[in-house]
Amino acid sequence: MQCLNHKFEEAYRPGKSNSGDVILPESISIQHALWNFDKGGYLQELLHQLKYHRLTGVGEDIGRQLGKSLLQNPAFIKSIERKKVRLVPVPLHPRKRRMRGYNQAFYIAKGVAEVTNLKILPKDAVVRNRNTKTQTGFSLEKRRKNIQGAFTVSDPEVVKETVCVIIDDVFTTGATTFELSRVLKKAGSLDLLIATVAQA
Repeated sequence: MQCLNHKFEEAYRPGKSNSGDVILPESISIQHALWNFDKGGYLQELLHQLKYHRLTGVGEDIGRQLGKSLLQNPAFIKSIERKKVRLVPVPLHPRKRRMRGYNQAFYIAKGVAEVTNLKILPKDAVVRNRNTKTQTGFSLEKRRKNIQGAFTVSDPEVVKETVCVIIDDVFTTGATTFELSRVLKKAGSLDLLIATVAQA
């Protein structure tokens, strides 16, 4: 996987807490992406294979690369220092998870956990209770409406007073991760960070 770093453009910009130009909600202190998304390119194909063809090992490999990148971000280190931190893979609706057989965000999180020694939030502590339509092709407003109310924290105690690092494959408009962060904040999370493989 190390060779992939030579194929893709790094999204993280030293000295910045945000890999893109999206304005973050107040509850989110960092939005960190590993690579810039290459529409129609090799990275898009790799992420498609990961998402739909059960390449779980690739997910973990990419997650390790993301973990290494996070550890190069001083703002990330400062945010998690001496705090209880949990990695939160963006959950899939149970029906979608049954169809795919796995959640790609979980395997990315496994790779991040291996490199950073951070723990993944227990399975089903946060659930996706609505089987939303794919966000592809939606405007920002449609994305927000589509994802609104899609997540529930079923076990608030494991979220309370933690720093939650939301893990996903691609950050586009932020609609999904922002909605998940809103729910986690309401459940008592101290701080929210977003870490993704790609920045669209």
